[in-house]
Amino acid sequence: MRWAVIIAGGAGSRFWPLSTPRVPKQLLPLAGPKSTAETSFERLVRVVDRSRVLLVTGPELAGPIAGRLGIPRENVLVEPSPKSTGPALAWATHEARRRDPDALVLSSHADWDVPDADGFVRVAERALDLAERSDFLVTVGIVPTRPETGYGYIVPGLLLDGAHRVARFREKPTAADATALIAAGALWNSGLFAWRASLLLDQLTRLSPEIAPALGHLDQGDPAGFFQQCRAVSIDVGLLERSPDIAVLRGDFAWDDIGTWDALARVRPRDRAGNVLVGPVTAIDSSDIIAWSEHTPVVVVGLADIVVVEANGRILVMDRCRAPELKSILERLPSSIREV
Repeated sequence: MRWAVIIAGGAGSRFWPLSTPRVPKQLLPLAGPKSTAETSFERLVRVVDRSRVLLVTGPELAGPIAGRLGIPRENVLVEPSPKSTGPALAWATHEARRRDPDALVLSSHADWDVPDADGFVRVAERALDLAERSDFLVTVGIVPTRPETGYGYIVPGLLLDGAHRVARFREKPTAADATALIAAGALWNSGLFAWRASLLLDQLTRLSPEIAPALGHLDQGDPAGFFQQCRAVSIDVGLLERSPDIAVLRGDFAWDDIGTWDALARVRPRDRAGNVLVGPVTAIDSSDIIAWSEHTPVVVVGLADIVVVEANGRILVMDRCRAPELKSILERLPSSIREV
């Protein structure tokens, strides 16, 4: 009955110029020798049979990612248009139930760093077990290691069968609010979910006006019509924040959402000066820099807190604190420079 879904949307523009449509972020060795998509797949097939792993991605990424992972063509769900995680997970869950009426679904993303694979598997098994025996949609909350302002938070409520009811969600708080949330026992909203397929689809029908009117297209085998009619919405906003039937399991394994160049300082080894250096890079009298070179030798002297990237015929130099802005910065570049 167990199925898994890998969400692999987005071209990874925050990792420009290294990430390209041919080799998107999910296929880059950002955290180690293997890509995050490959390690994600390897973790999931310890929980679910590889024949029951579904990949949801866009048309440009489908071929490269599916080919690298060896996912059969019938398990690759190509979104006609990007509509965020709500429609993506609705479609994947509907497809799992179409093939298996009693399907249990575990949802993961393709761009996480999870060095403790055993811990991930242990918690994923618990999440699926709870989803199977209860009438709750299950989310995994990661124990925070810092007051991160770029993540969402989950505040646990009443104890429930080895987990907790979700009291409330809080999206991207300020640093001060994040510190207060952590002190109160809040967890990071990882995006690792488990549910019975029938329960998720029933709740979407009742609680998600962005998605519910379009579900009939999936019943008719018309995903294009589904995506055309439904509105873009995350699964959190479109359902989880509205449902009274959400449980959260405590995830005590190391986890990181590799969203920007700055994240490499958390997932890659650093030298004594705090530098992350990948490729032919030499740093002299420099500290806390992130430098990645594909081919050309790069020398950084007397600088701190910057990102330097040489890849695909482009060179990027920017302040580390502006790494989250890279997607919007690219929009200000001429297409002749931006497109690699």
